[in-house]
Amino acid sequence: MRSKSKQGPEPEEIPDAEYELVAERVAAIDVAKTSGKVCVRTPGARRRVSRVWDVSAMTGPITDLADQLIELGIEKVTVESTSDYWRIWYYLLEAAGLDVQLVNARDVKNVPGRPKTDKLDAVWLAKLTEKGLLRPSFVPPKPIRQLRDYTRLREDPTRERTRYWQRLEKLLEDALIKVSSVASTMDTQSVRDMIEALIAGERDPRRLAGLARGKMRPKYAALVEALDGQFNDHHAELARMLLDQIDALTVQIGTLTTRIEQLLAAMPDTPKPGGSTGGRTDTDARGSGQDPAARTGSAFSIEASAETVAECARLTTIERLDEIPGIGPQTAQAILAEIGFDMTRFPTAAHLVSWAKLCPRTIQSGAKQRFGKSGKGNPYLKGALGEAANAAAKTDTFLGERYRRIVKHRGKLKALVAVARSILVIIWNLLADPTARFHDLGPDYHTTRINTERKVRSHIAQLAALGYHVTVQPAA
Repeated sequence: MRSKSKQGPEPEEIPDAEYELVAERVAAIDVAKTSGKVCVRTPGARRRVSRVWDVSAMTGPITDLADQLIELGIEKVTVESTSDYWRIWYYLLEAAGLDVQLVNARDVKNVPGRPKTDKLDAVWLAKLTEKGLLRPSFVPPKPIRQLRDYTRLREDPTRERTRYWQRLEKLLEDALIKVSSVASTMDTQSVRDMIEALIAGERDPRRLAGLARGKMRPKYAALVEALDGQFNDHHAELARMLLDQIDALTVQIGTLTTRIEQLLAAMPDTPKPGGSTGGRTDTDARGSGQDPAARTGSAFSIEASAETVAECARLTTIERLDEIPGIGPQTAQAILAEIGFDMTRFPTAAHLVSWAKLCPRTIQSGAKQRFGKSGKGNPYLKGALGEAANAAAKTDTFLGERYRRIVKHRGKLKALVAVARSILVIIWNLLADPTARFHDLGPDYHTTRINTERKVRSHIAQLAALGYHVTVQPAA
């Protein structure tokens, strides 16, 4: 009689996501600039039926299409993200109350070997939709989209203003004025006064150096030497034009910033403290059993003190994010405009990190496992997080120490990405739980948690393997 073989490991149950549920009535739109190929799949008498037709990419025809889809009882509509042409389809169908999902064109390629036409693409898109095989892209709600338009537009004049400051510096170098070698930045008030005086005709380096303010005053002797150049009339004319351009861009940036603050003030904030959010509340990360790098500064205990709740109710979301090292008000505004306030779209911080492409892609085949490239992701979000990580790396905080620990063996770029990921994890925790406050773990977090006895045993074993007999005595 054969003996029963040992039972293997139990199968792992992986539940389907919401977008993977099978739908009976679906529609898909293959988007072009002037029109879209619409495919509707509905149950027929004996089998499923596909109907395909063209719809003009104008407000009126798309509105009529929305009414028609509602009459047909369409459960889900898929729109392919082609350039910016998808916006009119998505916005109007969403406003009509339809369940619309935007999908990346890379994920919906037709089967290789088949003819590629707009009609076949629309049918293929509809078939993938009804079987739940498409992963929708993140599209924030309308208020966040409006906020995003302002924050993204602010990036352009901000970068352009930086270019004009660089051109002004090159102009001063051509005039043999080396003020940028003494001043930390060109956009200080002291440097501005000196340039204005040069444009007005002042050439005496001592009088020019006398315009220094604050921390620039002790540098008087260095300024006198740096301002001794050959600044002439043509330099003055060009400098005037550059400064006017800088002033005009500064006014634009100020106008956009004011409008962004107004939109944030009028926007409903995160859920009020005291509600059941399921997030963490106390920012001390000790005792969680997780890697502190994965939940840097995040909350962990379930209950928050009444004092913490009251403080969080008083602070805005921008002010709470501003407590994170490296993040200022404008950076917080840019980040919120990209990810929104509602973290239910990202079930965990890992989902948000993966969407932002701040973690490497896992590639596993059999017993082999390697990591691929992280991907491009959202350039505006990664840019803001990169600036925050670069600033946090210079601080004497946990994030700064994390950068210094990683940069030794992984290099600067990967260390900055790791810090940016930690910052995004912190942001997710703060947005997921309105009662959470950032608490820095300190630069000595890892050194104070070293198991001294285990480290001593490890060193003794290494020396013993080299042939040494070690006697350990505590220092006096």
